[in-house]
Amino acid sequence: MKFAFCIILILLSYGLSGQISASDWLANYNGKIYARLNHYDPQQYNLLINQNKFTLIPGKQQQTFMQSIWEIGIKCEFVANKADAVDYTVNFKCTAGKADACSVSVDIDFSNWSEKNYVLFPSAVYNGNRYPWRRLRYSPKLHDIKDIGIDKPTILNDVPKLSENGGVSRIQERSGSMSTPSIGFISDSSKKGVWMLCPQRNFLGDFGMDFAETRNRDKAIMSVTSPVVREQYLYKICDSRFPSWDIPANFQDGDEVTITFRLVGFDAPETQSIFDKFAEIRKDIATKNDLVNSLPYSECMNTLEQKFNQKNFVRQFGYYSVGLRENFLQDWQIGWTGGMISTYPLLYSGNEQTRQNVIRNFNWLFPNGISPSGFYWDSGQNGTEWFGGDIRNLHTKNWHLIRKSGDAVWYIVKQLMLMEKLHIPVKSSWKEGNQRVCNAFVNLWKKYHQLGQFVDSQTAEIIVGGSSGGAIVPAALTLASKYYQQPEYLETAKQIATYYNENFTKKGITCGGPGDALQSFDSESAYALVESYIALYEATGDKSWLSNAENAAKQFATWVVSYDYQFPENTSFYKCNIHTTGGVYANIQNKHAAPGICTGSGIGLLKLYCYTGNRIYIDLLRDIAHNITQYLPHPQKPLGNASYGQVSERINMTDWEGAESIGNILPISTWAETSLMLTTIEIPGLFVQPDKSYFAAFDNVIVKVITDTNKKFELAVTNPTPVDAHVSVFEDKRKATTTLDENLILGSGTINLKAGETKKIVFKKKP
Repeated sequence: MKFAFCIILILLSYGLSGQISASDWLANYNGKIYARLNHYDPQQYNLLINQNKFTLIPGKQQQTFMQSIWEIGIKCEFVANKADAVDYTVNFKCTAGKADACSVSVDIDFSNWSEKNYVLFPSAVYNGNRYPWRRLRYSPKLHDIKDIGIDKPTILNDVPKLSENGGVSRIQERSGSMSTPSIGFISDSSKKGVWMLCPQRNFLGDFGMDFAETRNRDKAIMSVTSPVVREQYLYKICDSRFPSWDIPANFQDGDEVTITFRLVGFDAPETQSIFDKFAEIRKDIATKNDLVNSLPYSECMNTLEQKFNQKNFVRQFGYYSVGLRENFLQDWQIGWTGGMISTYPLLYSGNEQTRQNVIRNFNWLFPNGISPSGFYWDSGQNGTEWFGGDIRNLHTKNWHLIRKSGDAVWYIVKQLMLMEKLHIPVKSSWKEGNQRVCNAFVNLWKKYHQLGQFVDSQTAEIIVGGSSGGAIVPAALTLASKYYQQPEYLETAKQIATYYNENFTKKGITCGGPGDALQSFDSESAYALVESYIALYEATGDKSWLSNAENAAKQFATWVVSYDYQFPENTSFYKCNIHTTGGVYANIQNKHAAPGICTGSGIGLLKLYCYTGNRIYIDLLRDIAHNITQYLPHPQKPLGNASYGQVSERINMTDWEGAESIGNILPISTWAETSLMLTTIEIPGLFVQPDKSYFAAFDNVIVKVITDTNKKFELAVTNPTPVDAHVSVFEDKRKATTTLDENLILGSGTINLKAGETKKIVFKKKP
């Protein structure tokens, strides 16, 4: 059988006036390029039993391998208008014989290596994942007494990683396991870095993307392989030593494989440099990263409001469960997956009955929902049972995920402020109860000078320390300082955020946001830091917080899918034409992307654009906020076997659950519904800056410029979806130094469009 593969390895472009060869350019980064032919024993789970590795030289060369002869050619060229970037094309052709159970690879060997170098696979590996680890089944909780305490190091589960204490040091990944198929590193000694970008797949499917260190750690090898063949072991959730199920290829006379990739070099005076460069190049070789119009925000919110009232609202007690109450984790959780986050969009956009339900939810929560520690109870069930933590394990029954109380304070203050705008009476028990939790945060900080990841629900003592799991707390206390008129909250917020910036953002890691992944690096705390730094900038006017927010946002960008994954034709996502651009990977343990941020709208990215003018942030948000609607199953847009109104958290682009999991939907009700609701009420459907002749369509509409003069900016807005749309329109009229309101689009204009209808909208420019 003939193979016509295209492994696209796109290397570098070089912005110098003189001539320099690609090999000389690569040598400047201590690199040298090789090709490799590989033979495996499938009966030993793809044990590598034979290989031929050779230097790639200009032109064509011939190599023999087992009973086959190969012709290998290389082409490289500097990328036009791209500083320090080179594109490589390596063609492998079998000209005689055959080679069964094989693959082909390109290796880039880097000398003068050091374990101090920072290695990054976007959404999969941070600082090489070179940290202490434990092999614990899902949902992992630390149990060894030597791992539990306030001063313990970051501890990961058994995820792909470089070794932190000697021994074999190798990461074997597949391209779909990353938000962008790429590998980058920074040299600690030379203060230079390299990014390698490649496409997601060819005819054989995903590529293998590996990184390995030699025994004495003086050399590292970055590899791209087709087809993906992980040798002996691969990663299945919480287990990096699961037997490999990959299938090597059988080559014969005439088969060809072309590998193309791009290498990008950059100066790296600090860890942040690798994220700055990534934010700049993350879409450079993506062949497809489209926005897709499926359902308008207004229809999504209406559908979810009905679903929450019919399936989530527990009328006997008067609260909204976070799921369908299959177990205690799907009944009540104060934050992280719903709880007092979900009530915010329901209050904001719901009808009168929905708002009365939200008020009942507040009455049910206060004062019984606060634990003896002063923090909220972690979870509960059946309306009257409150739990301090994960009751599935006796020793964690009082482990409160600190992030949950942070989420609650943040979103409850938003709701109290909104109630006052809507002239809904705010009860003193609500205000005082939430303030009690604010005070608990202040006391926790004063006692430990950190917030930890888990605290005891009875005593408020930190059980598991470290992490940036409380990343949303500075934002929560900053907003609470304004609402309660308590300057101490703001001062505490600044101190906590400084701690997070020094110990996490500057080191290029964020962890501890999820409660089911130990301290695996995650997107949730990464985004929460954006919100916290932005909140402090808005409260203080101190631009250092704005700079911190930009750093955090570029780190968060590594978690956001930059391209449209090509799903197998037999999968649900292929049949439904799902575009994965804008999906957000969860964490390095639970290796799936998700529809949206857990749990937020992304409004911090819009604010960051407004305050800096850097379109990286608004483009990132547009990918997330526009494409999120396609994951809502709806009568006009069915999604596999998922029930209408139930949004699954999983966009499976890698095989962390099993070989057949890619592209197939798990039909469950999840927090992703809350993220979608938040998006509809915090992100404007159409954002316009007339004086800059700029607009961004976040909602599922098509917008075109009709007229752009020095007096007016006229747009045509079309609803391409199968249902009517009510599109919020936010015109940014601020002065440069003015911050945005908390409820950004409350009271803004709306354009009503029937399915398929087009209307014009005119904005006046300042004289």
